[in-house]
Amino acid sequence: MADFDLIIKGGTVVTAADTVRADVGIRDGIIGAVADRLESGAKVIDASGLLVMPGGIDSHVHLAQPSGESVMADGFESGTRSAIAGGNTTVIPFAVQPRGKNLRAVVQDYHTKAEGQSYCDYGFHLIISDPTPTLLGQELPALVADGYTSFKVFMTYADMVLDDRQLLDVFDCARGCGALVMVHCEGYDAIKFMVERLERAGKTAPYYHGVSRPELVEREAAHRAISHAELVDVPLMIVHVSGRQAMEQIRWAQQRGLKIYGETCPQYIALTADDMKGLNMDETGGKYVCSPPPRDEASWDAIWEGLRGGVFQTFSSDHCPFRYDDPKGKLSAKGRSSFRWVPNGIPGVETRLPILFSKGVSEGRIGLNEFVALTSTNHAKMYGLYPRKGSIAPGFDADLVLWDPNRKETIRQDILHHGADYTPYEGLAVRGWPVMTVLRGDVVMEEGRILGAPTSGKFLRRGLSPYAVPTGGSAA
Repeated sequence: MADFDLIIKGGTVVTAADTVRADVGIRDGIIGAVADRLESGAKVIDASGLLVMPGGIDSHVHLAQPSGESVMADGFESGTRSAIAGGNTTVIPFAVQPRGKNLRAVVQDYHTKAEGQSYCDYGFHLIISDPTPTLLGQELPALVADGYTSFKVFMTYADMVLDDRQLLDVFDCARGCGALVMVHCEGYDAIKFMVERLERAGKTAPYYHGVSRPELVEREAAHRAISHAELVDVPLMIVHVSGRQAMEQIRWAQQRGLKIYGETCPQYIALTADDMKGLNMDETGGKYVCSPPPRDEASWDAIWEGLRGGVFQTFSSDHCPFRYDDPKGKLSAKGRSSFRWVPNGIPGVETRLPILFSKGVSEGRIGLNEFVALTSTNHAKMYGLYPRKGSIAPGFDADLVLWDPNRKETIRQDILHHGADYTPYEGLAVRGWPVMTVLRGDVVMEEGRILGAPTSGKFLRRGLSPYAVPTGGSAA
């Protein structure tokens, strides 16, 4: 009888800490051994010439999410299919609370959407839009105890924005129950002022989306969130940071000893505001509308500075897909009338790893171990999935991506698996590509072919994040 169900043989195993040539033995979906040579496997996969890395964990994706009159292009089936095609084995999307709705009922609705429709494992963050005393005193603490150990708040969007007192109340609740708070930092009133001024001047093309949300509104909101967090003594994760000004606010807080963490995304190292100009300022620029918007190439340098310097702990996609040529997508009638109405978000879960590997590892900006930390290990540690997920060692789930570091590909819509009808990275040449994805010991993707099923993924009940412990000690 074979010692292992599967042996991944002859590859170079890369974790956040080490890079070694080793075989990986898998038994019952769990890594059983990592050794110089393993021989007794019921099945053997030759990984010679390939990197064997922990499966990607994308801790910031939006799936099956209501968005006003628009319809999101990916539910759980297509979104998680796209994730595994890109070398990811876990995603953490958001359960969004519409104002006035019971949060427990919202979470159950998302379970109904996800169950039997997920190719990879998944958890849920909670989005809080209506922090009533009942929610803060009863619903949220109970949900955190049930494994929903992180939640997100917004400082922008009319249907999501919390005022300063509400932010303080949510931060205080998080401190009390040990949850990690994620914050979308853009100042609502400043953006509203800019939008109205631009529209009065007739500047309504998609390009002006970026003009309406300059870096300073992100900087101001980041500083305000950090100040509130310091007052309450609660750690924060500031998500999808777009450039230098917000990055430097996070670095400033970290240098003062505050537990402020940062996340950034592919659009902030691969796209610029000029992409929103489209062709002759027509609607095609709407393909690139997301918030915060892409900036300029000098901002790319600032993001790399933050990635190399440890300001950013995670690199996520902020996958938020809408179809382009669709009356309920980017080219809706209202979207054609003003950038204000273009659905905010772009697809990216499948292209996250290739873009960071190519621009980071292949071009010499970061090393292999940093790549693994930024795309898998730190996500697992930050969001209560470690030591089950995020590394390659005995006892971990056998979630792996086999990676060809020398393979050259051009990102094209016709090779992707998402539900959107375009990719904002069309034509981007990359070096480094996933050739196989293994989920809990099962090969679920090989050379772009999806071999898993929409029943392959499991819901993950997450533990409390060690990164959420206040500076002053236990929240209890």
